[in-house]
Amino acid sequence: MSGEMNRRGFLAAGAAGVAAPLALGGTTAPPARAASPLPLKWQNGESPWPICLDTATIRPATLRDKIRIAAEAGYDAIEPWDGELRDYEQEGGNLEDLGKEIADLGLFVPSVIGLWGGLQPTREEFEANLDATRERLRMISAIGSHHAQVIPSREATDAKEMADQYHDLIEIGLNDYDVNPALVFVSFLPGSRRIGQAAAIAIDSGHPKAKIIPDVFHMYIADSPFNSMRRLQPDMIAIFQYNDAPADPPKEKAEDKDRVYPGDGILPLTGFLKDLLYIGYEDCVSLELYNPTYWEQDHLEVATIGLEKTMNTIHQAVAEYGDEG
Repeated sequence: MSGEMNRRGFLAAGAAGVAAPLALGGTTAPPARAASPLPLKWQNGESPWPICLDTATIRPATLRDKIRIAAEAGYDAIEPWDGELRDYEQEGGNLEDLGKEIADLGLFVPSVIGLWGGLQPTREEFEANLDATRERLRMISAIGSHHAQVIPSREATDAKEMADQYHDLIEIGLNDYDVNPALVFVSFLPGSRRIGQAAAIAIDSGHPKAKIIPDVFHMYIADSPFNSMRRLQPDMIAIFQYNDAPADPPKEKAEDKDRVYPGDGILPLTGFLKDLLYIGYEDCVSLELYNPTYWEQDHLEVATIGLEKTMNTIHQAVAEYGDEG
């Protein structure tokens, strides 16, 4: 963790010691629950995980507005997209200065989306794409991000080739940019569609810093087993993407735009969170919504409601974990 993360965690732990409640959207959260197997050092002693806002959740806002809104709503971190960083630079902004502004607001950047086409069908195509990958890594590093999300090409399907490329990409990211590339699995990627495929690529890369990025929505629509995260080591997860899915449309027809606030859908979110508690995962839970209905609403209100509903599910998961022993 960064020094800023440790500082915020220490302050949050201090707040928990005096049982300070946290007001979210006008609702007073219950006191910290001692039943958690992990320290409740975030969100004023209410959460074992820092809560992050993926900027796609309030997409129409400018990047600087998204950062301000995340801080005002009470998030611990923000997760931007590479296109936003590029636009910010092209409009005359300095990403290193922006990273300092983010830290001054009490936020940090756990990851950036992403290294598009970061893994390719062949070694030749991987190397041909490296200039674009390095440019994205430069921007991601400049803002102070810990991770870069690796999105394989849709044509990349050879598991061994992907694992070899991923190993080399981690080396490039860590050695040249101090950024750890982490592999996503997405329902529309044949070579990295399910959590098991992504985990296999990460393991077969042979790199000790290999990581994957679970997303509960993509686990749902790609039929990944919901209890599969219990088989992971906590340091294999770079960040945990969080959302919910409605009953309609059915998962065979569900798309990213159908994501809804945590607790407003049918996914077993407390089960996911209890699995994170079980394995000892302590990094970010990131609210990631692409719902156009939310984009049309007040951005601060959407961010605030999203945090409140995320925290409600966390409270429930911690309480249930303690009750179950």
